[in-house]
Amino acid sequence: MGKAWARVRQNLRHSAGQRLFDQWLKPAELIEGSDAESIRLGLPSAFAATWVKSHYSDRLFYEFRAILPGVRSVTVETISEARPVRKLVVETPIVREEPARAPARSTAPQFDARFTFDRFVVDASNRVAFNAAKALAEPGRPRFSPLYLHSGTGQGKTHLMHAIGHAFLDANPDATALYMPAERFMFEFVQALRARDTHAFKARLRGVDLLMIDDLQFIAGKDATQEEFFHTVNEFMGAGKRLVIAADRSPMTLDGVEPRLLSRLGSGLVADIKPPELELRRAILARKLDDTPDAAVPADVTDLLSTRITGSVRELEGALTRVVAYAQLTGETITLDFAVTTLGEVLRGAQRRVTIDEIQKAVSTHFDLKPIDLLSARRAVAVARPRQIAMYLAKRLTTRSLPEIGRKFGNRDHSTVIHAVRRIEELRGTDRDIDGAVNTLLRQLER
Repeated sequence: MGKAWARVRQNLRHSAGQRLFDQWLKPAELIEGSDAESIRLGLPSAFAATWVKSHYSDRLFYEFRAILPGVRSVTVETISEARPVRKLVVETPIVREEPARAPARSTAPQFDARFTFDRFVVDASNRVAFNAAKALAEPGRPRFSPLYLHSGTGQGKTHLMHAIGHAFLDANPDATALYMPAERFMFEFVQALRARDTHAFKARLRGVDLLMIDDLQFIAGKDATQEEFFHTVNEFMGAGKRLVIAADRSPMTLDGVEPRLLSRLGSGLVADIKPPELELRRAILARKLDDTPDAAVPADVTDLLSTRITGSVRELEGALTRVVAYAQLTGETITLDFAVTTLGEVLRGAQRRVTIDEIQKAVSTHFDLKPIDLLSARRAVAVARPRQIAMYLAKRLTTRSLPEIGRKFGNRDHSTVIHAVRRIEELRGTDRDIDGAVNTLLRQLER
């Protein structure tokens, strides 16, 4: 069991990335009593256990299953540091039954209750994909199939697929639907080949009314899996049934995938999801905070997250979750300094390398000043206010210390920088012109 767990950890470190692995998965322990059928994993807090179960249940199960074919369940629990094998909180086991021998009516629980159309925040970057997903879920003969969604990781593809499943089953109570990551498709197909029982596998997939395959890029280079998937796509298209595919890039840029399969995938509707703009990131955080009314997160903290974490919606939500969780676990109040301390490596990894020189140049241009004015001793409001804004932005957008920022502004003391940051924070809540100027500069500097 120890060797199997070591291999699973190694695979998770590679697939999740070092930062995410260190934050959430590395603390997990294999609990005494685990056997070849039932795996028990423990984490030091209930919050961490819930997060890992929510985000990595399928991955943990299939990683163990690939090494130990007899595994039937993986349970994520909370453990005590003092008594690492004591079960303090019993979580519902992550159970995945053997592949069904015949298609069965799908039930809503296979789709995450959090991922519905109502909870998907829409703007220009994802509107086409959102509308296409809603159209595919509508009753009647689908207007197009397959629907191919593509974007970078963590942009909302999986959310839309689960939302399609919810809406389709709500509108068609007697219909069947199946969501399956490509890794699982490949795993179950290989198992069926080994068992010489591919007929049951094919019947199960092709018998549903809606089939959704996520992360298609993982079957690149897998010739036998691609062959089976090609015939599955043909079957669905020929029968006029609904098929949804998601991947991290467009069909024609997928490496290691057969041209005939790419041609089929591109024959439906291809919709991309672009990285979220600042306003969408703010709206996503606001929606998430609506779900946690007991979390007092000030505006400057959400502003920090939305301006500094620009690539992935998943990382953005994860950063907010981490700040709230750390505050609850330590009993501290959430402030800007607390958020920066808690998310130090996350912010450093996510931020574009903005320099104080860039900030000074952008601020002086915006206010029609010379960069030297920001370093001068002039106290006129026309100079002092832009200087305070520049210091505020330097604190927000760089990892420089307060004394370093002060030195870059004419060798000013760190207390001057603190005063500038607090003053701009106050003015942003009362002065629309100041808030508008800061927002404009933030958008300009984060590009």
